[in-house]
Amino acid sequence: MPKVRSAREADVTSIAGICARAYAATYQEILPAGYRDRMLAEFYVPERITKDIAPAPPNWLGYQVVEDGGRVLGVAAGSLTAPGVGELAMIYLEPDERGRGLGSLLLDRVTEQVRELGATEMWVAAVVGNEMALPFYEARGFTIHGKRRAYGSTDDEDAWSLRLRREI
Repeated sequence: MPKVRSAREADVTSIAGICARAYAATYQEILPAGYRDRMLAEFYVPERITKDIAPAPPNWLGYQVVEDGGRVLGVAAGSLTAPGVGELAMIYLEPDERGRGLGSLLLDRVTEQVRELGATEMWVAAVVGNEMALPFYEARGFTIHGKRRAYGSTDDEDAWSLRLRREI
């Protein structure tokens, strides 16, 4: 039975692999290769994950992982971005494990974390064209509240994210 827990240093390699595989599978046809490579190198390498494994509330709540049978299958993380405002920073699953409810378990965990810190609303960004993310978030009460250039995107890359919000 899948369970969610706080990540440990022993999970770093699993987290990096899941993020790299999920990012590639999700954005291969959506984002320019240079942008994808930069984001993978900035956020989803073992050195960065090791540095960020421990929580530093409220600005970083640490990685949360979902495991089943001792195998890490997904990862999520969140923070408070302002008093009362939570943010889901990321959520990735092994591509072949999607559709099992693991993403919901991870979202519930991050929601619980930010709520415990006083959040009454939660935000997430979904890259325009990510046809898996939008239905997932909308089914869980998020609504679109604008669009902005994707983090780190240049004018030439022209990558955009939708901003979604829900009350919690």
